[in-house]
Amino acid sequence: MTRIVKIETTPFAGQKPGTSGLRKKVKTFREPHYLENFVQSIFNAVENMEGATLILGGDGRYYNRDAVQIILRMAAANGVARMVVGQGGLLSTPAASCLIRKQKAKGGIILSASHNPGGPDEDFGIKYNSDNGGPAPEVITNAIYAESQSIREYRTLDTADIELSEIAELSLGGMAVEIVDPVKEYRKLMKRLFNFKKIKKLFKSGFRLRFDAMHAITGPYAQDILERKLGAPKGTVINAEPLEDFGGHHPDPNPVHARALFDVMFAPGAPDMGAASDGDGDRNIVLGRGIYVAPSDSLAVLAANAHLAPGYENGLAGVARSMPTSCAVDRVAAEVGMPCFETPTGWKFFGNLLDVGKATLCGEESAGTGSDHVREKDGLWAVLLWLNILAERQESIQEIMHAHWRTYGRNFYSRHDYEAVDSTAAEALMTALKAKLVTLPGQSVEGETVASADDFTYTDPVDGSVSNNQGVRILFESGARVVFRLSGTGTDGATLRVYLERYVADPEEFETETQVALERIIRAADQIAGIFQHTGRKEPDVIS
Repeated sequence: MTRIVKIETTPFAGQKPGTSGLRKKVKTFREPHYLENFVQSIFNAVENMEGATLILGGDGRYYNRDAVQIILRMAAANGVARMVVGQGGLLSTPAASCLIRKQKAKGGIILSASHNPGGPDEDFGIKYNSDNGGPAPEVITNAIYAESQSIREYRTLDTADIELSEIAELSLGGMAVEIVDPVKEYRKLMKRLFNFKKIKKLFKSGFRLRFDAMHAITGPYAQDILERKLGAPKGTVINAEPLEDFGGHHPDPNPVHARALFDVMFAPGAPDMGAASDGDGDRNIVLGRGIYVAPSDSLAVLAANAHLAPGYENGLAGVARSMPTSCAVDRVAAEVGMPCFETPTGWKFFGNLLDVGKATLCGEESAGTGSDHVREKDGLWAVLLWLNILAERQESIQEIMHAHWRTYGRNFYSRHDYEAVDSTAAEALMTALKAKLVTLPGQSVEGETVASADDFTYTDPVDGSVSNNQGVRILFESGARVVFRLSGTGTDGATLRVYLERYVADPEEFETETQVALERIIRAADQIAGIFQHTGRKEPDVIS
């Protein structure tokens, strides 16, 4: 007979979820009791878990399979009635959100460190998503953290692992375990949103796409939908097999880590479109032949053209962007007279807006876009929306981008990441920067006069909750701006993110190289924050 075992434990410092869950090195998660403590804290903090249905799966990175078995045993010991698990323990983050909503589940546990590298010496992550399918709000993540700092025991079953490789309905200590096709429900949802017949016709006409799944979770989804359902030639999806270490690569679709895709798209004979997704399938990158579509520009173009897809043919209720994201989408919203919301970084802040119908389309500069179809950003969804727009407009990506800039002007935009910065130095930089905010307005730096400076505070228009200290904003009289944030997604030291933006209305300047267009703003940012002085870094590690 399977029995419940109570294991004594003590708290671990630092089990505080970041913008999207708890992320640490694999070796940290493999320490005795570490994962179990956090999982038990979820069960303790979230009300009415007994008798509930939960969704479980992850991006397939190293330790995913072990973690799934641990969580299943603990769920059964904590009275969960039913667990719906992706076959092999795999689920993309947007597919997990889709299943939570489809199954009307209590929530879900998603195992991923998103775009961070994977492998025995790399990163792992876990987060709880609420019953709306989105990342848990701060009231829940704060409660989970509080439980993790006072935990004294966790509950599990004394039983062996169960087989997850086949679609099946099993039982574990009285808890039902349903192993499901991880792609099926997601594919059905995409078919309702997009005109598959038109996209299929596009591929039949000779349109060529190169989709780099980066040996991450999106591979099976992209092969199923793009190649098998939409008729893209076999081999359109490359690096399609999910691997525990992502093939030794960094599964982040940006100009550095997706360099091979950029090389193809800027070479003679390039395909019509290039695209990639990240570790857990929630981010995307889009390129045309000889042109890179920056994530902020992509959000703006999707907002202007979403009505061309069946799922959005009645228009958008509103759009939302994270504060550091370029203001390009604001210009689209203003043109058509729809609301545009500015939120803190973290997809959970979009959830309330989506739930009450204030926004339909949301996006972050970090290559994340999504809509009200789920409560996560969704990489493959963004690629399919682009394909639907291309099928309808019968123009190239380059033609669409140039037409967009002629209509709205161009927001030159870039993010500079200083990775693995000494945490003390990074905190000192931000502390010094915040101390001078009150004195910055009116100052001239590199020919730019500061109009305002603040530490962004967000008041949720739905529930009135307030989120403070969400990033330092420096706005110049010219309309340019700089934003400084310390990221919560890394596992080594601190990552300083510097976001730089400048609006240009003159078409003669549209073809300027982005870093050249921003060079004055880049110099101003370094002078204001003292980046070199505090970090010793003369240039960023990643420019995107």
